[in-house]
Amino acid sequence: MTQPALIPIAGEEPRPGSRAARMRQPLAKEALRQLAENNGVCVRPVVLRRTDTFTGVTEIVEVPCGATLATKCKPCAERGRRLRIQQIREGWHLADEPAIDPDPPTAAVLDLVAHRAHLEFDREAANYEPMTPDERVAQVAGLDEAIEQVDDLLAETNLRGHLTPRDRDERPRRKRSTKRRQDSPDLPRLPVDGRTVGRAYAGREGKTYRPSMLVTLTLDSHGPVHSHIRRGSYVAPCECGTRHGQYDPKLGTPVNPDAYDYRRAALDAIHFARVMDRWWQNLRRAAGWNVQYAGAVELQRRLAPHSHFAIRGTLPRRLLKQIAAATYHQVWWPPFDRATYSVDKPPVWDADQGGYVDPKSRTLLPTWAEALDALGETDAEPAYVARLGRIDARGIDSGTKDAERAIHYVTKYVTKDLTEHAAPKTDPQRAHFDRLHAELSTLPCSPSCANWLLYNVQPDGAKAGLTPGRCTGKVHQRTTLGFTGRRVLVSRQWSGKTLADHRADDRSWVRAVLAGGLADTEESPSATEFDSPKRFRFEMARPDDPDVLPLEHRVLRAVSARIRWRQQLATAQANLAPQQVAA
Repeated sequence: MTQPALIPIAGEEPRPGSRAARMRQPLAKEALRQLAENNGVCVRPVVLRRTDTFTGVTEIVEVPCGATLATKCKPCAERGRRLRIQQIREGWHLADEPAIDPDPPTAAVLDLVAHRAHLEFDREAANYEPMTPDERVAQVAGLDEAIEQVDDLLAETNLRGHLTPRDRDERPRRKRSTKRRQDSPDLPRLPVDGRTVGRAYAGREGKTYRPSMLVTLTLDSHGPVHSHIRRGSYVAPCECGTRHGQYDPKLGTPVNPDAYDYRRAALDAIHFARVMDRWWQNLRRAAGWNVQYAGAVELQRRLAPHSHFAIRGTLPRRLLKQIAAATYHQVWWPPFDRATYSVDKPPVWDADQGGYVDPKSRTLLPTWAEALDALGETDAEPAYVARLGRIDARGIDSGTKDAERAIHYVTKYVTKDLTEHAAPKTDPQRAHFDRLHAELSTLPCSPSCANWLLYNVQPDGAKAGLTPGRCTGKVHQRTTLGFTGRRVLVSRQWSGKTLADHRADDRSWVRAVLAGGLADTEESPSATEFDSPKRFRFEMARPDDPDVLPLEHRVLRAVSARIRWRQQLATAQANLAPQQVAA
């Protein structure tokens, strides 16, 4: 008769060889992943096949996946975070204007642009040439095809941006009022100077100080929430009248969920990126110079997006608060304050009428263009107005511990998904999360959103198969919770460098250290013909190719190479230190 397995008593070590002891043994794959993460090795490298066009030799090479989220690849995400830290550090307290000298376009590029200009001229002239309508349509279609081919060729050059908008929209533009709203305070407007460096202040003993700022932008309140406010050793009471602990299960949830404005919270999250853009425009116009910034967007405990920005230079706090109070974004959409249909009984597609109709009366719903025309022109009112809430700002001196803490504070969550660090952990927090997500699932996210059917409007470009409440836009996903803008925002003239430039600086420093302190020269291996970008041709390798090793073998080899490389770098640094002291 088989004896039953003994269950270990709590606090007692399991018997060696037992099932409980085997379950406590670490997994081999987890040990390999942990070792790779500890040494900064990508855990899911991309396998490429590199062909030498000079010799015809083909070999397998691996490149890091470049993931920005730690859930996908922690080493690559951490490498990206350190690169952002370096970028913010170099551009925050600049004393001189960043050197931005783009390369001039080549003659071949200018010829393509000239050819594109001739095609644009011919397309406009086709509207005035004597021909039949069918001939005109055929000629314009041919010119559009030629324009698309030239645009594809320009996209393969080193030009940045596009000559014209990607989609040609020949519909007449609707005029909207550009006057400031009467319920918003006025703002000072100055001619914007081209400088990006902040003001310097004279200190004691002839020292010059050039401080900068750390600014936090938040949305307005949508109702009181349970909060933990600590001022030193004193914990301030919450709106509910009690003092919550740091890990209270109610933190971030509404004091009165029935009175909490979930609709406005969802709409503010959807349009928060536009409000931030408007705030930077107003800031530069009110300050009178080209203010530069670098920051990231996070979620508060109440699940509302807010952002932390490092700003070069200083501005009066009073002016910053005035700009925040006067900043708004108007959403010029058809009204969607009250739903006409429900998710269970939405409008249906009628193939004969070519649109969505009422399920009972079979009346065709207004199209997107007709709904916008019904708003009028100058006397129209926006469907929604998004505004900012509180703004916090404090000065930061360069080269201080406070500056380093602020940089890490800005980038602390860039390796996590937007909702990952604010994931609900208790039942009240899950209920708050689910209710906000439910509100987002039925609000329109764009002119082409299927949710417009709930508000008696056909989406822009409506087609069969749209299901309201199941729009695939990022706004409605639980991982974004309404915010779909860029998580990391860096102005163009922040440091005068791109992330690729910062990576190149890191590689140059490593080469210089390994070469004994000498920078790359014309005789260095990195400047030889072997590194010519035209020499190699790359293509994706298939995992089942016979010359592609399993992932575990490749990761083991990469870990060994990284450990050996770090040992060589540490030895080179140790040998270089006495030389620098002697010099």
